Amino acid sequence: MVLKLDDKKAIVDEVAIVAKQALSLVAAEYSGLTVSQLTELRKSARGAGVYMRVVRNTLARRALEGTPFACMQQSLVGPLVLAFSQENPGAAARLIKEFAKTNEKLKVKALAIDNQLLPPEGLDRLASLPTRDEAIALLMSVMKAPITKLARTLSEPHAKLVRTIAAIRDAKQAAA
Repeated sequence: MVLKLDDKKAIVDEVAIVAKQALSLVAAEYSGLTVSQLTELRKSARGAGVYMRVVRNTLARRALEGTPFACMQQSLVGPLVLAFSQENPGAAARLIKEFAKTNEKLKVKALAIDNQLLPPEGLDRLASLPTRDEAIALLMSVMKAPITKLARTLSEPHAKLVRTIAAIRDAKQAAA
């Protein structure tokens, strides 16, 4: 399909806007996948808060200039689908990882997060990043732990006294 200059500019602008707001980017080679498989991937991407786009590499390079993913420009080779995580940094990586389990033809070519290019082997590391809610829960448990320990420590002498009195009572009842 031949794209006109205005169409190319619109694609570059759209991808650049998404890239500036995205948290991470996964580029995966999709050659060998059927249309129905790609449609399934796009459908699950919409539900996961991931923006997916198949863009010509020259247009993608222009769109990524001046974004946190400019480090990825040299890795854009071959037929690639770009998956931008918009809400959680690991969303695109989790999506691609899960989809690649059932579709071996989808191969990760490059990953980027915070102006840092990761090798394809870093997919598991990026996919294991907690979601926003999980991160907040972890932070709250870490913040709550000292308070819980203090409360337990302060109540322990009283509990020990009660257990000791109960043991003395049980011993007197057993003797009687």
